Amino acid sequence: MPSAPTGLCAVYRSPKKDQTYLFVNKRDDFSDVPEALMKTFGTPVLVTMVNLTKQEKLALADIDKVKESLSEQGFYLQLPPPQENLLDQHKEMLKQQGKTIASEE
Repeated sequence: MPSAPTGLCAVYRSPKKDQTYLFVNKRDDFSDVPEALMKTFGTPVLVTMVNLTKQEKLALADIDKVKESLSEQGFYLQLPPPQENLLDQHKEMLKQQGKTIASEE
């Protein structure tokens, strides 16, 4: 059972996965986080403490989803934004213009 959210949560970064953050209700309490996730995440590195009741938004996460996940699961995992594939975007732009790229073989 997740611990009751207090509004104050701890945010940790993963030493293994770039731009991956774990929010938990209580500092250094990972009891609600599945063991498999903790193994993949690595040893959490404290980044900050955030009072969600005083925040209107977060930089890269939907604050309402964070609050809901903390309340229901006891943690929230923030993954990095998907990387842009500039080559695919360029190919799509050329395709829309009726042009093609000669493939290298």
